[in-house]
Amino acid sequence: MATETGQPVLEIKDLVTRFYTADGVVKAVDGVSYNVREGEIVGVVGESGSGKSVTALSVMRLIPPPGGRIEQGEALLDGEDMLKMSNERVLEVRGAKIAMIFQEPMTSLNPVLTIGRQLTEALETHLEMNRAAAATRAGELLEMVGIPDGRNRLNDYPHQFSGGMRQRVMIAMGLSCEPRLLIADEPTTALDVTIQAQILELMQRLNQELGTAVIIITHNLGVVARYAHWINVMYAGRIVESGPAETIFKNPRHPYTIGLLASVPRLDEPRRAKLEPIEGMPPDLMNLPGGCSFRPRCPFAIDRCAEEYPPFEPVDGSIDHMKACWVDVTTAGMHAAGSAN
Repeated sequence: MATETGQPVLEIKDLVTRFYTADGVVKAVDGVSYNVREGEIVGVVGESGSGKSVTALSVMRLIPPPGGRIEQGEALLDGEDMLKMSNERVLEVRGAKIAMIFQEPMTSLNPVLTIGRQLTEALETHLEMNRAAAATRAGELLEMVGIPDGRNRLNDYPHQFSGGMRQRVMIAMGLSCEPRLLIADEPTTALDVTIQAQILELMQRLNQELGTAVIIITHNLGVVARYAHWINVMYAGRIVESGPAETIFKNPRHPYTIGLLASVPRLDEPRRAKLEPIEGMPPDLMNLPGGCSFRPRCPFAIDRCAEEYPPFEPVDGSIDHMKACWVDVTTAGMHAAGSAN
């Protein structure tokens, strides 16, 4: 998908986050770097435990101490490093310039406060609106995200909304102060496919109308196929492939990306075509294998894969398409290997 994007809103550079537990150190994020530009939708894709959400929580400064630690890196929001801000400055920026929609809207919304109060709080804090003006704006926000008769639903509580409607409320909360960047962490989890499509269409429309940059975190490449301009594929705390969405879908070059695509049902395949699952399980982040973390599950692994982690390098000389793999893999070759196995 082509897009005209501007300057970077967010620049993540060499981010490292660890969790220190009684059983060992969890290497949750291990040197992640990527940018999000004005007006851009970036998809961050990978299995559970790949570090997608922890990267976003690190940027938001929501890693719980003392066990969780952001050990190095930068997260530049319009040039200002979120990781070096004072706690007071973070509270000013969070919600106003950068906002996050969390995975479970029922647990993210306060069950004992009305929807209206949860919406107006940010408006009163960041935009210094009085209560009446904030209530009016809250009603407008609910209607903007597709909740009928939004002004009359401000006094309702979260349990009075369906799962899809609660997710729309979360989007309205995220957009209430018109942030520069909206992070949506698994925004369609536990929603049926029809509601999933409606939520994603809504986010795309708001991206186009308001110019808000968006990060969509998901385990499903199919979810971002239609909406993302750029895709970062994560595995075991690192980005293993990155590039424009059209390139990633047409010419994936990392075995893990190809495996993810092969496990998604396709309408252009024969009805009896079998899905090709990725064999094995994601690695234990406390005991990562030597060399490439994907090696135990990769049908193309060579001896070098066990010895050292591959560098993140351009594919076919294109700086827009990057991968971390010692082997030059194509989709056709991956399918052939899968058939042989």
